[in-house]
Amino acid sequence: MAKELVFGHQNPDTDAIVAAISYAYLQKQLGPDVEAVALGDPNEETAYVLKHFETEAPRVIKTAANEVKQVMLVDHNEPQQSVSDIADVEVSHVVDHHRINNFNTANPLFYRAEPVGCTSTILWEMYDEHEIAIPTKIAGLMLSAIISDTLLLKSPTTTEKDRQAVVALAKIAGVDYQSYGLDMLKAGTNLDSKTEAELIDMDAKSFEMNGKSVRIAQVNTVDLDSVLQRKAAFEKVINQEIADKNYDLFVLIMTNILNSDSEGLVLGSASGQANFEKAFDKKLVDNLVALPGVVSRKKQIVPPLTAAY
Repeated sequence: MAKELVFGHQNPDTDAIVAAISYAYLQKQLGPDVEAVALGDPNEETAYVLKHFETEAPRVIKTAANEVKQVMLVDHNEPQQSVSDIADVEVSHVVDHHRINNFNTANPLFYRAEPVGCTSTILWEMYDEHEIAIPTKIAGLMLSAIISDTLLLKSPTTTEKDRQAVVALAKIAGVDYQSYGLDMLKAGTNLDSKTEAELIDMDAKSFEMNGKSVRIAQVNTVDLDSVLQRKAAFEKVINQEIADKNYDLFVLIMTNILNSDSEGLVLGSASGQANFEKAFDKKLVDNLVALPGVVSRKKQIVPPLTAAY
């Protein structure tokens, strides 16, 4: 059986890297020859998680077709979020919790998608279905991914399955998920050491909406005022990104993890900004807008923007 690579999306967050690791382990128990890899380096939160559970980060790849003929995708399906040469390999498996868009294959495949808060929640179910025990360290990683994606179960994307998975995985990992989760989330909010260019690319995804390219980035913080003080610098690098990559709209969501409120910095074409105002029924003031209670790109940002476009 030929080797396959397992990976999450570009600019990987904790779930993208952890899901690759945990799905690769599950697949190995079932027989296939697989390797977990990543499409970028771990961010600070993910680095904290990997160190805490004594796990090496997957190696980073730029292309896949030079190594394998088939790949398995986790935590994404849209080609613009995947490896650069995704068109040159066959996708054999997908495990995801996002919308399905611009995805098609020449051959049948295994596809598992559920509307839950995190891909790792689906994988927790799959381990149980196959009656395969989750190793302690991998349980800790999966727990961390769910905490990250659901902001410690506070995000509107959180489901009862996510809550059940967190309790079960915390027991296996031997941690108090409340205290560990807060420490983990705070580890990912140290933004002072990063440039504005790094921050807008750290957790960002591109979406096609009615033929237009929309980029949505998100940064988490415990000090929103300090992030807003960098507004002019953010605008400079975002406008350069818009010019370089022809984005119709670039949205930077700055989320306060302590109160689950966000502020949006919204730049792009006049029609793009108008679509944002239409989507949220709010007026931009100097490119800024308050978004109380908004923490989820997947559930609270992408759907209304898609509808507006």
